Amino acid sequence: MGVGGGEGEQRRSNDGEMMAISSLFNDQQNPIQQLQVKFKEVEVGFKTWLSKQSIPVEAAVVSTMSGVQGAFIGGLMGTLSPEMPQTDPQAMASMKQAQALVGGPWVQARNFAAITGVNAGIACVMKRIRGKEDLESAVVAALGSGFAYSLVSQGLQGQPINAITTAAGFAVFQGIFFKASYHFGLGERFSKPSPEDPFYTRSRTMLLKLGLQKYEKNFKKGLLTDPTLPLLTDSALRDVSIPPGPRLLILDHIQRDPEINGKRGK
Repeated sequence: MGVGGGEGEQRRSNDGEMMAISSLFNDQQNPIQQLQVKFKEVEVGFKTWLSKQSIPVEAAVVSTMSGVQGAFIGGLMGTLSPEMPQTDPQAMASMKQAQALVGGPWVQARNFAAITGVNAGIACVMKRIRGKEDLESAVVAALGSGFAYSLVSQGLQGQPINAITTAAGFAVFQGIFFKASYHFGLGERFSKPSPEDPFYTRSRTMLLKLGLQKYEKNFKKGLLTDPTLPLLTDSALRDVSIPPGPRLLILDHIQRDPEINGKRGK
């Protein structure tokens, strides 16, 4: 009875493990999850590439991307302006005044593009130079975006004092927002190093493809960098507390990957 019970328990354990592995494989067949993994893989690769570029190149790319996003948001906000009833002259007059101040979709797209693009570009340069995101960097970026907004909205004919006060207002608002984020525990992401560690680019991509990205911290804890991938064994993965099912998937992926597996004999 004892032997039979032991065999039954072992069989149930094996069945449970195979079901877990099957579940992981089924998750990989999910088109939505595959799309998410592909998107994340491209995002990680792009960020890794961008971090290796010079400061002017990175700043230009970040400014352009943020400017395009800002233009889209601004244009969308401009098109969603409510229409007031034609029978209410006072309301129509107020609406015309607001449109003259804020502008239509194209004007708002231009303004938002200037604000977000300049802010992101300056913040990128400050982070590369100072190695962190903090209050000083945020305030400098806000000063630049405020000045850019004043320039594009009023042109060169605007009063210089208006540009200064606008930039100062942006800086004060950004400083208050930054402090409030820290107060409510939302500012911990600032001054943290970039999570895209170049020593784990291939490892991260592999884990993303397998749907095992949560074990990236285990790889980093065990210093299992990209050069160690061809040398990985079941015991090495066990030492960093990766469960049996994910270990099998990782080792199978390495065995099937010709680029990684080809380095075993070198």
